[in-house]
Amino acid sequence: MSGPSGERRPGRMRRVVVVVPSAFTLGNLFFGFWAIISAFNGNYRWAGWFIVFAGVLDMLDGRIARLSNSGSRFGAELDSLVDLTSFGVAPALLIYLQELSTAGRFAWLICYGYVVAAAIRLARYNVGASDGHAPSRWFTGLPSPAAGMTLAVSWAFSQTEWYGRSLALVNFESQGLVMLMLLLAVLMVSSVKYPRWPAAGFRSPQRLLGTALYLAVLVGGLTMPELILFPLGLTYVAYGLVRALLLALTERQDPDNGSDEPDPLNPTASGEELSA
Repeated sequence: MSGPSGERRPGRMRRVVVVVPSAFTLGNLFFGFWAIISAFNGNYRWAGWFIVFAGVLDMLDGRIARLSNSGSRFGAELDSLVDLTSFGVAPALLIYLQELSTAGRFAWLICYGYVVAAAIRLARYNVGASDGHAPSRWFTGLPSPAAGMTLAVSWAFSQTEWYGRSLALVNFESQGLVMLMLLLAVLMVSSVKYPRWPAAGFRSPQRLLGTALYLAVLVGGLTMPELILFPLGLTYVAYGLVRALLLALTERQDPDNGSDEPDPLNPTASGEELSA
């Protein structure tokens, strides 16, 4: 009797391991859908935070799948469909209801364009993964979670006292927000390279730096989320643009395309293979 039960146990354990990443993915969908409901109810602050929660779960499901070696085609396709909801549709609806619903009968087309860009970005990523391309240290185009979360926390940032004193004249809640949305849409379908999150650990200086970055973001996000997260998102967006500009000005080939030239913004990155 011990033989059959012993044989069944690894199978059950394997099924549990496979289900866990999908559970995180469905949690991502839960918060993305809740963000949509909250936006329709006029609760823009919590709608934004729910999109951020979805982003945290999106990061965790991929890490868990890799650590447990339980990645599958089903999981990848489910993840992309969920990401389109949480980081494409939800932020677009949030911005439309928050700022554009009274901006004219065709204002919704701006939000639709953003959703189209997110869909193309995710489809392009899936095609590259299914073609068996080796994992790269760089994303081609701005990742949709980064774009969606940056838009999601913009309203909370605009309600801070610091924004009211220092940046209110920018009028970011209307024209500036529309320009940001258009920029993010273009960057998602562009060939601008964006770095993956660095691997964390203690075995190398690069991993120590990654650990410090994770801790800094965690502490800042928990203590001052309204002040920290939106500028952090803008910094990530600007990083890819500045890096692409420096590569163009110095006439260097992109390190991700096989060149031995160092990255002008991160000279040590070319020798570090990230697990993410």
